[in-house]
Amino acid sequence: MLAKRIIPCLDIKNGRTVKGINFEGLRDAGDPVELAVSYAQQGADELVFLDINATNENRKTLTELVTRIAKQINIPFTVGGGINSIEDVSILLNAGADKVSINSAAIKEPTLLKKLTKQFGSQCIVLAIDTKFENDAWFVYLNGGRIKTNLRTPDWAKQAAELGVGEILLTSMNNDGTKKGFANTITQQISELVNIPVIASGGAGKIEHFRDAFNIGKADAVLAAGVFHFKEIEIQELKKYLKENKIEVRI
Repeated sequence: MLAKRIIPCLDIKNGRTVKGINFEGLRDAGDPVELAVSYAQQGADELVFLDINATNENRKTLTELVTRIAKQINIPFTVGGGINSIEDVSILLNAGADKVSINSAAIKEPTLLKKLTKQFGSQCIVLAIDTKFENDAWFVYLNGGRIKTNLRTPDWAKQAAELGVGEILLTSMNNDGTKKGFANTITQQISELVNIPVIASGGAGKIEHFRDAFNIGKADAVLAAGVFHFKEIEIQELKKYLKENKIEVRI
């Protein structure tokens, strides 16, 4: 059985790590390079770096910062934000990223996913989905959660899997930053719908929430930010707890 993964997330704005609630009210959470090094030392399985304003500001991801982080860590590293071409992906992989995360650009041009997976391999391409539950359905959002689409989340996840992406990073905007737990219903639905790994994101508040995301949400990995940045949950303590609850993790 494949080990479940614990993934800290660095949301970057103006070169700093930030954290908000429901994608709003951002506060400073520290230096991204220092945090990245700390998480690698603590036993995080992977790291995700999201330049949260790149798409909205119509600019590219902060490549220089990606290079600085990549040089300091020895765990898989996913980068996202403002990526919309083969060239963008190539630049980030050359800068030290192991995988790239695509969101808005893929919705605008789904064939981009096919081009990227063909060029770089499925294992390099992660589809990030920002989703919100409203009017009795989960809908996909663009531009860092600012623009609603008419795409229903399960339909988009299924289409992306068919286009060849290697993984789905599913963030519930309703749960993000609330510390009330992950959106396990939609996570389970997507996990059972596609045959690729699904990363649950949005809502971590206590150690039991991670257990539930794996057991109820059927997630392959769980991503969190604030509880790690502000030392509310220690990664080694979390992994020990999961192991005790018969969830396979790398200690």
